Amino acid sequence: MAITKVIEVPYALEIPVGPQHPALHEPVLLKAYADGEEIVNVEINTGYNHRGIEKLGEKNTFYRDIFIVARVCGICNLVHANCYVRALEEILDMHPNERAKYLRVLAMEFERVHSHMLINAVMAEIIGFDSLFMNIMLDRENIMKAKEIITGNRVLSDYMMIGGVRRDIDSVKKDKLLKIIDKVLPRLHYYKKLFMEDDTILKRLVDVGVIKRSDVTRYTFVGPPARASGVKIDVRVSEKYEVYGDIPFNMVTRNEGDSWARMIVRWDEAIESLNMAKYILEHLPNDGNPVPDERRLPRRFPPGEAFTRVEAPRGELTYYVMSDGKPKPYRLKIKTPSFTNIINSGYLYVGHTIADLPVILVSLDPCISCMERVTVIDLENNTRRKVPIKELAGGGRKRVNPRFSL
Repeated sequence: MAITKVIEVPYALEIPVGPQHPALHEPVLLKAYADGEEIVNVEINTGYNHRGIEKLGEKNTFYRDIFIVARVCGICNLVHANCYVRALEEILDMHPNERAKYLRVLAMEFERVHSHMLINAVMAEIIGFDSLFMNIMLDRENIMKAKEIITGNRVLSDYMMIGGVRRDIDSVKKDKLLKIIDKVLPRLHYYKKLFMEDDTILKRLVDVGVIKRSDVTRYTFVGPPARASGVKIDVRVSEKYEVYGDIPFNMVTRNEGDSWARMIVRWDEAIESLNMAKYILEHLPNDGNPVPDERRLPRRFPPGEAFTRVEAPRGELTYYVMSDGKPKPYRLKIKTPSFTNIINSGYLYVGHTIADLPVILVSLDPCISCMERVTVIDLENNTRRKVPIKELAGGGRKRVNPRFSL
């Protein structure tokens, strides 16, 4: 019998991971193309959570924006508010006292601890350790309680304000925080030991998703993914903003560059953060009230601009604020660490199996709500244009036409 029809068998099978995936409780789509079990290509599609926060910021006053930027991310809302507030203080040429700066760092380091514990718990969950996930989350609740003691809220806290912070701590709160540190610190050492010795964890994470040292700068990785590949990059060390220059701590780096190294870096950084918190509480200066009188804060902002950086739990976070002398920012730009860490990571998955995909993704600690706020609108012609994702990843190196809102 003669052949009358030829059926083409595809070389690679397309497997959509997301936009809602149990490994990551945020919307992002990874189109994985696999030859058998081996991944041959991954396309990363974002845009499911765009909220236009930068544009919203330009339509509200400088003071209202403190509350708006604190809601960019639910995990690291304090560093967003701190970065924005420091930009405003730079425009106003205002300087908080030392006690306020110490309290800001204290709150942000507790935030780093609970962020790192969360992603390590998620990693335990996706490789099958449900009980380990629940134990880490149980211990993390102590850190959330510490954040509540400092800021008044355990998740979204409006703690930063121009010229200082909204709440001071007394000796009772200080003792409670020290007890929490003493309780959680041994648990962090235990979890780190577990991640370093457990056979299952080692088999699932070691040599998976390796980022070479040269690729860190090539693909603009920041934060723990960069430090786990031996690159010493940390805004707390390079810029010494607030009082990071006065507080002793070690920059954690490893040379393996794989998913395992990224998780171990986070355990070590969480331990460092608790040691820093203990130092702050024991050396808290008494140079004045850290809570400024809101009624006396300036209501007019002079024309000017400011660019500020912080080391968020996921890496370098930057804010650009421009004032034209009016009550609202003329421009507000936010660049988050997840933006470059995720959209440039497609090559990491190639050569690994489908089962490794969630491991690599989680090891990068993506924050989808942080990274999705980019759109380009021609305000004069009322038209939109598409910008390649690679161009956006460049961090605004190209000059933006003033008539475009980006």
